Amino acid sequence: MAEAPDTPDTPDTVDTADTQPYRVLARKYRPSDFSSLIGQEAMVQTLSNAIASGRLAHAFILTGVRGVGKTSTARIIARALNCTGTDGNGEPTANPCGTCENCVAIAEDRHVDVMEMDAASRTGVDDIRELIDGVLYRPVSARYKIYIIDEVHMLSRNAFNALLKTLEEPPEHVKFIFATTEIRRVPVTVLSRCQRFDLRRVKFDVLVNHFARIAETEGATISRGAIGLIARAADGSVRDGLSLLDQAIAHSGPETEINEDIVRDMLGVAERVQVFDLFEQLMAGDIAAALTRFDSMYHAGADPVTILQDLAELTHWLTRLKAAPETAEATPTSDLDLDRGRDVSGRLAMSSLARTWQMLLKGLSEVRSAPSAAQAAEMVLVRIAYTAELPSPAEAIAVLDKAAPTDAPAATPPQPAAPAVASPEVATAAPSADAVGQAAPAMPETAEMADGPTAMLPAAQPVSRSPAPEQGPAQEVSHSTRESGSAALALQPVTDDAFDDTGDGAGIPRTFGDMIAMFAANGEPLLHAYLVNNVHLVKYEIGKISLRVSEDGPRDLAKDLSRCLNDWTGRAWFIEASQEEGAPTLQQQRDAEVAARYAEAVAHPLVQMALEAFPGSKVAEVRSVADREAADDAGSLPADPAMPVVPDDLGFDPEYFDPDDFDPDRFDPDNTDEDYI
Repeated sequence: MAEAPDTPDTPDTVDTADTQPYRVLARKYRPSDFSSLIGQEAMVQTLSNAIASGRLAHAFILTGVRGVGKTSTARIIARALNCTGTDGNGEPTANPCGTCENCVAIAEDRHVDVMEMDAASRTGVDDIRELIDGVLYRPVSARYKIYIIDEVHMLSRNAFNALLKTLEEPPEHVKFIFATTEIRRVPVTVLSRCQRFDLRRVKFDVLVNHFARIAETEGATISRGAIGLIARAADGSVRDGLSLLDQAIAHSGPETEINEDIVRDMLGVAERVQVFDLFEQLMAGDIAAALTRFDSMYHAGADPVTILQDLAELTHWLTRLKAAPETAEATPTSDLDLDRGRDVSGRLAMSSLARTWQMLLKGLSEVRSAPSAAQAAEMVLVRIAYTAELPSPAEAIAVLDKAAPTDAPAATPPQPAAPAVASPEVATAAPSADAVGQAAPAMPETAEMADGPTAMLPAAQPVSRSPAPEQGPAQEVSHSTRESGSAALALQPVTDDAFDDTGDGAGIPRTFGDMIAMFAANGEPLLHAYLVNNVHLVKYEIGKISLRVSEDGPRDLAKDLSRCLNDWTGRAWFIEASQEEGAPTLQQQRDAEVAARYAEAVAHPLVQMALEAFPGSKVAEVRSVADREAADDAGSLPADPAMPVVPDDLGFDPEYFDPDDFDPDRFDPDNTDEDYI
């Protein structure tokens, strides 16, 4: 769409005090053609080209938030299709004349061939049947008979069903135009029969210019800052903004200049400077000053929910200003706010801004449901101010690392028992097998941590993520004999000679681990999963295997395994289903290894200090540096979103946190509040 004209918008019809009563600005300045429809350039371009080329759909559906011009667009389309020009011989045009009989009658809502229906009040199938009966008759005076159905999503299911056939194959003289704010509630069978247009929220600067032109036309004196407050409160809705502008003009009187204070008082919003002051007091941990500021704003008329919303908006803007300055600076704001925002965002860590955002989101829901909104808001502010003094996880680790004695004796890792199942204490806190192998950052290595042989967490062998069917032959399972005589499995890399080529067929698996890898390599994911999870090996020899299948495994597993091995190796294999206990399954051994790593990590002195400093905390999962490096090199394991990588440039600010002042005893072990932790 072309930019809005430089001259002020003019109403559809000329009103005078003698001829018509006062009309609100939202009705008085409703767009009458595509040139006066602001903020919808893509839709206007498409419709203009369609009308000019004669490629007109028989049904349109317009969707968007309230007040962006859905009904106005529907009426403009009706005028464009039925305009006959000043000479009465014109064709459909994207620029209706506005003077012919059809244009005037449609603008005054009295055209007999343009029917508007409110689906919110006429939702039944009988109303649609009445509409369908009228479709059969040709228009009385217009070129097209047009049906405009507003809030179409309110129609009942039977009403939609009754409309489907007519909507799919309407007479050539009928056009349907639907408008809705809830596009997801419209059946897909209806959407597939319509040409859809999504009307976007009108941009902030476009609204400001539009409201300024209308205020000038109305003879009202209003400052640019006041218009900006109205446009921000409109949230992209032209109708909402015009209603607020109408209210501001009436609130101040005809001879009074409308400034920001008047609009703030009318809207009940807090002043931007006060919101900045409150935010800085919270980030400095000055609870008393923050509560005093909140009381002042509350008694001045600001709503507690609005105050928290303004704080959340400011937090979001400061975060964008810190993360992407070029995008945040594009947001319309005053130079004073921009300079102050740069200063505040530069002094705060990203972790503090993210934590404040999360607490404000949770606090908003609490304030809306609390018996006293003001008291709930104050408690939210107290929590934010208190947590502003808490160190981030990276800062806490640095303090603990500094406090750890360099001559601490090396922790003796507990020796795991037989590789079966972990102890109950470890099993309850240890991660599941599905989570094993996910990449995540390990604790940073420091000089103090590198002194002892066991000071750093052990770099265990890479562990398979899970016995998923798509697991490829990237690893093998080797066979070893314990002192008790039963077989055990351990993960090792697969080498080129994993399968023994004896010359009498394909590769012969030398070990039980080689056999499992063969099933993965030959596209048998289901049998591979059974071998990993449900098979206890009793004895393995080339050509003869004795095993026990758990209750969850299939009874005919031995038969299927034998058939596959015979086909792949070209020799006979005898697989016996034994009743002996056998070795633990491969998955059980993986779980035991994970449990052993977990117990060893928890016993580390540095980890014990962290657990003591943060009462109620626990070690959720253990990953080694070798796991992370292997995952980074392979590029196959995604980073764990629960353990984000903290960039180096997000370190703590000495102005907000001094490691020498950190006292682990300041935490209350009896406080179980998640936000406190």
